[in-house]
Amino acid sequence: MKLAKSFSVFIAMLWVAAFSLCACSASGGEQTFEPTIPDENGGEANSSSGTSTSSSSGSADKKLDSLFTWVKVPASVITRGTAKYGISAFEVASTEVTRKAYKLVMGELPQQGNEGDSLPVENVNWFQAALFCNAYSKLLGADTAYVYTSVGSDYYLDSLFIDYSAADAIRMLTENEWEVAARAGTTTTYYWNTDEAKKYAYYAQTKGPVAVASFISNDYGLYDMAGNVAEWVNDWYGTYENKSVDNPTGAASGSSRVIRGGGWSSVAKDIAPTARDKKEPLYKHHTLGFRVGRGALLWPENL
Repeated sequence: MKLAKSFSVFIAMLWVAAFSLCACSASGGEQTFEPTIPDENGGEANSSSGTSTSSSSGSADKKLDSLFTWVKVPASVITRGTAKYGISAFEVASTEVTRKAYKLVMGELPQQGNEGDSLPVENVNWFQAALFCNAYSKLLGADTAYVYTSVGSDYYLDSLFIDYSAADAIRMLTENEWEVAARAGTTTTYYWNTDEAKKYAYYAQTKGPVAVASFISNDYGLYDMAGNVAEWVNDWYGTYENKSVDNPTGAASGSSRVIRGGGWSSVAKDIAPTARDKKEPLYKHHTLGFRVGRGALLWPENL
């Protein structure tokens, strides 16, 4: 009888310890999204432990590696009036983020206009794009660029700070990085010069986006830098700096984020590399998606 009683007490102590451990792990701290990668058989591979609920080994890693083709953009200079902006080398995905990639990283899709894994993800606000970047960074074992205290309604990120110091962090491009990538070394109005625009860009349409890389790339091998879906970039919308500076990151604050590239419904003038649009960061639309890049911006005046 005494032995049975001691065993019961021991089991009760184990239950108390387990409950306390769970409570501690769930309390406090920054609210984050922990990404998981579905494997080939419908299981999930956890980003931190690397374990899978399926017996298919290595499938998650293969999916992760094949999400994007990375293109290295060389250091460049943009001239605006008398100001010269030096842009350090960085890497950028050759295509816009697809629905397949978004769902693989985030585990869900926002409402889309039509079906197709190879179509660019659309109808995402700026904060959703930032959360995707952080989630993908974690899956790659990299630092995260978007630092915040909590996630609010419609994915609003409280007390947000963008950390440009980590070279391996996935992030949206700055406005000037985006223009350098789109121009691909050209100085003409469009990166295809006087060739027929519809060979390079999907625009002036009424039926939604098409599969990424359906048209000719620019000289850097980047697709859809004009048309298909417009692309969020990191910067607050504001006037350009009128002094020469290296790696500018836009206005210090604002009410709207910059959009570049024009979308499938845009007219020709709005798909030029210099064209700008702006929307408040909670805005979402079926003409709007994003592209990702990576690379540290070393700007001594801000260190």
